[in-house]
Amino acid sequence: MKSDERHILHLFRSLSSEQQATLTDFAEFLAQRGGEVPDVPSEPLAIPRPAEESLVKAVKRLRETYPMLDPGKLLDETAHQMTQHVMHGKPAKEAIDELEAVFGHHYRLHRDGSE
Repeated sequence: MKSDERHILHLFRSLSSEQQATLTDFAEFLAQRGGEVPDVPSEPLAIPRPAEESLVKAVKRLRETYPMLDPGKLLDETAHQMTQHVMHGKPAKEAIDELEAVFGHHYRLHRDGSE
């Protein structure tokens, strides 16, 4: 096992079970972000926001809503909101509200050719 893998495992083991589940979901999100989507729509898809939603599920929903956006360009802001939620206790609803604004902003830049 590489030293960075041991470090991640050590960090994982130090987290609560809820934080471990969030970290696992986020790792799955990162692992999937490299896939190409054929026939990407030019307009956002109408995927409604559920009344109760975790931050990771919100990121997945927003990526599905805006498949035309490059996930790499959203990674820093997505990771920042994830950190604010998991490590600093920011309520999921607030972080999701901010993520929706971020995705909307990036979509407008994409649509206008500014991105």
